[in-house]
Amino acid sequence: MSERYVTLAEVRDLLTEISESRKGTAGMLEDEDVLLASQKAALDHAQKVANISLEDANALIEEVSKIEDVSDAIAVKIADLLPTYPEDVRAIFSKERITLDNATIDKIIEIVEKYI
Repeated sequence: MSERYVTLAEVRDLLTEISESRKGTAGMLEDEDVLLASQKAALDHAQKVANISLEDANALIEEVSKIEDVSDAIAVKIADLLPTYPEDVRAIFSKERITLDNATIDKIIEIVEKYI
């Protein structure tokens, strides 16, 4: 089994797919709960917060990953948070102990603006 970072858009799509597939199984009533409480909470959060499609999130991750200091985890955070101000980008990188120059910050914001 391998681990990877996933965006809220992917969580939303996966849990929606699971919910819909379970509703079609024999013996399940239409209004019967098909997800665990934790899955329902995650789905609810993802539906409220994820503002872009899975395809756009993946394209954004691919594009920002080409920037030198952007790791996979940071790329997913950028896709989830969609920062539009330099302060937002700096906040995402604050735990990484990386100081970005203004040109890199502007490039990240420019990429994000294509997808929102």
